[in-house]
Amino acid sequence: MSDEISDEIADTLIAAAREAARNAHAPYSNFAVGAALLLTNGEIVTGTNFENASYGLSLCAETVAVARANAEGKLRQIVAVGIVGGMMRGGVAHGTDPIRPCGRCRQVLNEAAQMGGRDLAVYCAGAEGGAVEAHRLSDLLPHAFGPGDLGIR
Repeated sequence: MSDEISDEIADTLIAAAREAARNAHAPYSNFAVGAALLLTNGEIVTGTNFENASYGLSLCAETVAVARANAEGKLRQIVAVGIVGGMMRGGVAHGTDPIRPCGRCRQVLNEAAQMGGRDLAVYCAGAEGGAVEAHRLSDLLPHAFGPGDLGIR
C-alpha cells in the first residue's frame, strides 16, 4: 500500500487496535471498535469507542485516538491508522469482516492528515482476524474539505 509503511508495521497497528478494542465502552450498540495511530517517530497512540446514554455524545475510536494524539502535542505526526471492530459477545469483540471509519471519523482523520501535510494510510480489519484492507484516506474521503481550504497548514 505504502512505501513507508511495511506489512509488519501495519500488522502491529492492527494488533494495537485489537488490544484497544478490548477496552471499548459500548453498552448500547455492543459493537467494540479500536483504533491505533502510527506517529512519525514510530510511537503508537490508541483509542476506543466510548458510548453515552445520550447517543449523540458517543465518541468513535478514531476520534478518541486523534484527540489523544492532539492532547500530547502530536496531531501533525500521524502517518497511518489501524481500525478494527466487531459485535461483542461475552465482553469480547468478534468478527472477521473489516470495518471502515465512519464519515465523521474520516473528516477528523482528514484534519490531522492535512495538518501534517500527508495522506494517511488506513488499515481496516475485523476484531478477530480475516483480511486487512489497505486504503489511502484520500480514497476514503475524496475531495475533502479541511484546514487547507481555509489557508491553514
